[in-house]
Amino acid sequence: MAKVQGFYHPKTATGRASLLPPPPWHYSGDLLTIEYRTDPRRVADLLPDPLQLADDDPGAVAFIWADWQSTAADGAQLLDPVLGQYKEAFVVVRCQFKGQVFSRCVFIWVDTDFAVARGIHQGYPKKLGSIHQTRPHPYGPAPRLEVGARFGASLAAADRRLAEARITLTGPSATNGFVNSHKMAHHRQVNAIDESAAYRLDEIISTGAASAEGGTPWQARVDTFTLFDSPTEELTMLQPQELIGAYYRQVGVVWDGGELLHDNLAGAKVTAP
Repeated sequence: MAKVQGFYHPKTATGRASLLPPPPWHYSGDLLTIEYRTDPRRVADLLPDPLQLADDDPGAVAFIWADWQSTAADGAQLLDPVLGQYKEAFVVVRCQFKGQVFSRCVFIWVDTDFAVARGIHQGYPKKLGSIHQTRPHPYGPAPRLEVGARFGASLAAADRRLAEARITLTGPSATNGFVNSHKMAHHRQVNAIDESAAYRLDEIISTGAASAEGGTPWQARVDTFTLFDSPTEELTMLQPQELIGAYYRQVGVVWDGGELLHDNLAGAKVTAP
C-alpha cells in the first residue's frame, strides 16, 4: 500500500491533488491600504488572552486590499495562474505580547479555496468573499503610479457589500503605513473531535515575511471609505472615528513559516523573540 503524501489535503500516493504545495510561498502583489483610528475597546474585544492592546495608538487599524500572484518555490503556479492568483481584503490591528508589539489580522476575506487553506496553516481567519481593486497599467485607461492617479476597491461576502474605498495618489511616501509593519501574532486552533468545545491545538504563533522587496510607497488622499452592516459579519464594530492616511505599494514577499509564542494547552513554551 502506497504511503499518501502532500502538504495539504487531499493526500494521495503522488501528492498531486494536494490543495497546497509546501512552503516557501512567494508572492507578488499590489496593496491598497487605508489606516484609521477606531474605539480601542472594540480592538480589545478581538484580542484573546494573553494578547493585550498596544500601549501606543491602541485604536489604530489598517484595512488592506491586495491583488496577489503567488507560487511555490518552483514557480509552477506562475504558468498555471488559476492555481496562484487571488485577491484578498483584510483588517489588521496592533497588539502586544510580553511587551513586544505585533500586528494581528482580525478579519480577512479571499476569493479562492487554496488561499483559505493557506490561512488555516498560517493562522489567518480567512473567509470567502468577492474582492476587487483598480489595477495600474502603463497603457490605456488604467491609472499609472503617479500623482493624481485614482484607485477604487470593494469587498462583498454572502451577497452583501461590506466595504468600499476610493483614493487619489498625492506623492511618494517614506512608508506604507505603520499598523501592518510588525510580525503577526496569530492563533492556530483545532477543535477536538470527541469534545467540540475543547481544543487539541491552541497556540499563538509569530509569523512574517522571510524576505521582502517593494517599489516606492505612495501616499494618498482618502476620497471614500465606508464599512457596511451585514447579518453575517462584524466588520462595522471597527467603524472609523478618524482617518490617518492611505497608501499604495507594489511588493514581493516570501513566507516560510513562523515561531511558537505561547501554547495555551501547555502554558508558555517560548518567550517572544
